[in-house]
Amino acid sequence: MNIEKKECEATIASMNFIAAHIRKIASELDTRSVTSLVDSIMTSKRIFLMGAGRSGLAARAFAMRLMHMGFYVYVVGETTTPAVNAEDMVIAVSGSGETPSIASLGAIAKRIGSKLATVTSNRDSTLGRISDIVILIPGRTKEDIIYEDYHERRMTGYTQLAPLGTVFEISALVFLDAVISELMVRTGASEAELKSRHTLFE
Repeated sequence: MNIEKKECEATIASMNFIAAHIRKIASELDTRSVTSLVDSIMTSKRIFLMGAGRSGLAARAFAMRLMHMGFYVYVVGETTTPAVNAEDMVIAVSGSGETPSIASLGAIAKRIGSKLATVTSNRDSTLGRISDIVILIPGRTKEDIIYEDYHERRMTGYTQLAPLGTVFEISALVFLDAVISELMVRTGASEAELKSRHTLFE
């Protein structure tokens, strides 16, 4: 029995660690930036989501919910995604803000004249510096591993509780789902409306 409890301790500790981190982010969120993001989503002709790896999965999940809300939304890189134009909004999800492919696409979107929003842990990054809207979601990006103090890591157990970019990726996903809640309140959309647009092929 003691062995089973010990084996589960890391699971529970990790969940509590991440939950506490999300609560901290919520309490420190720059609401003006969030308001700008929501306003821009509501007024843009089309919305394009992009991100790489697990951040890309968070972006895709947000794109799906925006579709459920009735917005015209696309995921950058899909074969049926159309070209971006100046009336559109591009939302990037990148913990470091330095992922080469996403930073390059962000620069292209800006040259076209699109509004660019970035969800990132690094405001002073390539993406952060060129974005019209920056949503700061503090987290431990993969790049931080290089600089992390070995003794501090051993004391806190941080890597075991949330390895690589886990903290940012999960926090970004929770934040983006919360934005959907804000949009539902703003537009008066019901859960039944969202469900009516849900795919029948799952």
